[in-house]
Amino acid sequence: MRIARFATDEVMSFGVVEENTVAAIAAHPFGDLTFTGVRLPLADVRLLAPILPSKVIAIGKNYADHVREMGHAAPPAEPVVFAKPSTAVIGPGEAVAYPQKLSERVDYEGELAVVIGRMCREVPASRAADVILGYTCANDVTARDLQAKDGQWTRAKGFDTFCPLGPWIETEVDPADLAITTSVNGEVKQDARTSLLLHDVPALVEYVSQVMTLLPGDVILTGTPAGVGPLEIGDEVTVTIENVGSLTNRVIARD
Repeated sequence: MRIARFATDEVMSFGVVEENTVAAIAAHPFGDLTFTGVRLPLADVRLLAPILPSKVIAIGKNYADHVREMGHAAPPAEPVVFAKPSTAVIGPGEAVAYPQKLSERVDYEGELAVVIGRMCREVPASRAADVILGYTCANDVTARDLQAKDGQWTRAKGFDTFCPLGPWIETEVDPADLAITTSVNGEVKQDARTSLLLHDVPALVEYVSQVMTLLPGDVILTGTPAGVGPLEIGDEVTVTIENVGSLTNRVIARD
């Protein structure tokens, strides 16, 4: 099932995407779904970020080849956890704003995102699937020069528009071995599979939920593979995940 959040001239709603239509649901997508009876052509609605999380928890250095390309000899023994503010979230088709006054290098990082479906904490890996609503595409946009300058990553990862999510939440997919690619202006830059994650989805849910309570709609970004690189104003970047979908955003200058 593909759960989307969408807008028309009259309404903003959640809905279930079926082929070329979206069927609106009442309230939120957590728990049993209640359909309103409204069904619209997908071409007539604007897809939004599929969820507005209370927090985005991200994982760094979770693919060995990315660890090496960043100049590290060995991956960390435990997941590297950081956070992106909810104000960084945008949806498909929205613009990533390049903060030229503060950064001279902004990178794409295509990632599989996990959407939490129920309040939980201290979840064992064996029960992680019970608390997951589904999966979506993410771009962990990063001001790389600020990341190096600051040492910690909050500013580099936290700019408004630096967390595109979408196009929807796929609830019926196994995250263990999915193809993930990132392209810029049609040229593939990242090409990997989620089977190469050093810490897989169940392990990440267990690790993060030991630290903090996860709420419905919270998002865990699972890390990016090798091939990260800079974006320029005017670029179009697309993250595609097998059996999930494609997320495309254009880069503009920040006002």
